[in-house]
Amino acid sequence: MGMLNILNLCFLLCTQICSACELLGKFEMQDMFKEGDIMIGGIFPIFNKQDNVYISFDVKPPKPQCKLFDLRAFRWTRIMMFAIDEINRNDHLLPNISLGYRILDSCASPTNVLRAALTLVSGSEEKESQCHPPPITALVAESGSTQSLVVAETLGQFRVPMVSYFSTCACLSNKRKYPAFFRTIPSYYHEARALAFLVKRYGWTWIGALISDNEYGYYGIADFTKEVEKHGVCIAFVGTVLRTHTQSKILQVVKMIKQSSVKVIVAIVPEGDLYALMQEVVKQNITGIQWIASSAWITSDRPSTPAMFKSFGGTVGFVVRKMAILKLGPVLKDISPYKHSESSFVSDFWETIVGCKPPSAANLLPNSTKICTGDEKVDYTNKFFNVTQLRIAYNVYQAVYAIAHALHRVVFCEKPGGNESRQCLNVSEITPKLVSEHLKDVHFIDVFGEEVYFDQNGDPPASYELINWQLREGEVQHIAVGHFSISENGKYNLVIQEDKIVWNTGNLTPKAVCSEICPHGTRKAQIKGLPVCCFDCIPCADGSISNTTGAADCMTCPIEYWSNKRKDSCVMKITEFLSYTETMGIVLVALSLFGACITFSTMVVFIRFRETPIVKANNSELSLLLLVSLIYCFLCPLTFIGEPTVWSCMLRHTAFGVTFALCISCVLGKTIVVVTAFRETLPGNNVAGRFGSVQQRGIVCSCTAIQTVICILWLMMSPPFPNKIFEQSNKKIILECNTGSDAAFYSVLGYVGLLAVICLVLAFLARKLPDNFNEAKMITFSMLIFCAVWITFIPAYISSPGKYTVAVEIFAILSSAFGLLLCIFMPKCYIILIKPERNTKKHVMGKK
Repeated sequence: MGMLNILNLCFLLCTQICSACELLGKFEMQDMFKEGDIMIGGIFPIFNKQDNVYISFDVKPPKPQCKLFDLRAFRWTRIMMFAIDEINRNDHLLPNISLGYRILDSCASPTNVLRAALTLVSGSEEKESQCHPPPITALVAESGSTQSLVVAETLGQFRVPMVSYFSTCACLSNKRKYPAFFRTIPSYYHEARALAFLVKRYGWTWIGALISDNEYGYYGIADFTKEVEKHGVCIAFVGTVLRTHTQSKILQVVKMIKQSSVKVIVAIVPEGDLYALMQEVVKQNITGIQWIASSAWITSDRPSTPAMFKSFGGTVGFVVRKMAILKLGPVLKDISPYKHSESSFVSDFWETIVGCKPPSAANLLPNSTKICTGDEKVDYTNKFFNVTQLRIAYNVYQAVYAIAHALHRVVFCEKPGGNESRQCLNVSEITPKLVSEHLKDVHFIDVFGEEVYFDQNGDPPASYELINWQLREGEVQHIAVGHFSISENGKYNLVIQEDKIVWNTGNLTPKAVCSEICPHGTRKAQIKGLPVCCFDCIPCADGSISNTTGAADCMTCPIEYWSNKRKDSCVMKITEFLSYTETMGIVLVALSLFGACITFSTMVVFIRFRETPIVKANNSELSLLLLVSLIYCFLCPLTFIGEPTVWSCMLRHTAFGVTFALCISCVLGKTIVVVTAFRETLPGNNVAGRFGSVQQRGIVCSCTAIQTVICILWLMMSPPFPNKIFEQSNKKIILECNTGSDAAFYSVLGYVGLLAVICLVLAFLARKLPDNFNEAKMITFSMLIFCAVWITFIPAYISSPGKYTVAVEIFAILSSAFGLLLCIFMPKCYIILIKPERNTKKHVMGKK
């Protein structure tokens, strides 16, 4: 059943090919023919320009008009003939079997290449409606990928092996679709990577592209785009060209090039399709563009002229390795239309080389302008005769030898235990399918030491030279300036000799960017509606940096660091605390010490004049204890200044709470003493007797003890600790003492405030006692100042940032301490030192 299906499929395919033969009509063509035991076909674009032919299934297509003779393609035919003659003389390769060939012209047209392929496989041009078994066992074809696709898809169903020498489209590596297709030129898959590596190497991110309007171009740009997008490259435009395009279409592409801002253009186009556009670019004097060429045109002779160099000088591109086939030189120089053994196309070759038609060809073309006389001299300096730098021609040579080795494997078998081989298959039994199967396993070293084999996709190993167009001695030369290869582990390697390369822009490497790369300290911001390569450079926000060029995002600095002015590095934040060395710290320290000194001086005065009435009347014991507590109050701010530590944080708040509790307790005791002392004259009043020194000490100690207990509980449960504040200032780290427990902190303040309020109330009640010296008034004033200071302290403390919080607290301590000192003791010191005559008991008691 399976065999029947295969036969039916072959029958249908054969019917389709026969129909195609009839549809295309009789194709009268020149050919190069040599009979042999085994025939190999060849199709080459010997003529590579034609009119735009409209193809329809309703109308028989006209015969294409091939116009321009291609010397390079003609040389390819000659090297195929040369390789076959060389194999026929080889006693080790296909011994006693001769190879023959039949070579046809494709005119670089898919239509013509299909016509030529069907002619070769049918083996007859006399019977149009009958298909014959293919007389060729293998086919060497074709240069263009589009042409190869047509042939490979048609002949692949019959497993007719086809070896291409110049078709690079990666699509041809699909073995399911093209099972019998092989090639001796690497797939564009690898060339796309080479071009992508080149673009990345020089930082080109904004480029244009030209492609041929066929499979070669579309598959090529797809592979190239996929690769360059990995490196952040944008393609600004993609223009399409084809040799059959009208002049208006070419002008549209040229206009697009002129209007674009790109300075680098990649052209994935065969030379035949690109040439018309190149002429228009030169005509319109478009310069300053760096052209990147595909292997399909980088070494072509036709555009490599000084006239083209003005616009295309410095072009770079990858091409397969070159080889010198010196034995081919005499063969090429021996071509002459006057030899009877010469094949077709020689007259066209002669006209191109010499400039005249041989007499035999001129008779067929009566309108020929010039007829050769036979005395013409051939210019052997023409590039056609240069066999030292063969590239595509060498691919043709390898293709022929690969087919020959496959035929050898089919026909001959190795004898067991020896190196001799025996023929195990008759020539008549060879089928294209057998040759196709053995081509997969071909692996040999040619006479030039090159390794020839095909991988699982029918492709050879990839290796390229980087070519640079340079003008030397008035001629455009293709100078090798580097190479690209794939290592055994699959790693790509690009090596460029920078000192050898010459750019279109001169010695400077071209720049191709839509936007200049963002410097350090900035990031890329996408411009709406434009490709990713077009962007603005936005400075990094405060606290973030970018220390690489072209950064997509800014990095946030660690919490203890901040960005510098250039936003390219993180620097340590300034540590802020109230220091002894800064102006504000010095002023506060000076005030603190000054207050302590004044208080100490006052205490000395009170001790010195302790026997005087005014000192006795003010309870010298409580006064001295109050002065001692004030000294501590003045010295307490010193613990608030300097870098916070664990011990300083615990000391500053507890010392403040206890010293002020002691201070207000003393004031409270004095207030009670004043009230009771001046009320003792009232009848039946024994309060003064019951309120002696013991009771005074008890009030001071008990009131202070309560504050001490609160502070101890505070230190035990949640003590103050040094803390770093990052939120208040971006550029600073604020060192402060965290209170640990806000409830404990405000309890300490509240208790001091409670004592102060009690003092204020008692003093206020005794303010109008009928005495010349009423201490209650002074205590009232001092408590009013004390309460006013601490009431205003709370909002100021909460709203002050950083070290100013500490400064506000110190200011409140000093202000309240100075208020107590000045209001309670300065009037007394004034009387003791300045007005001693008023320091009498009579005056103190207010008696006349």
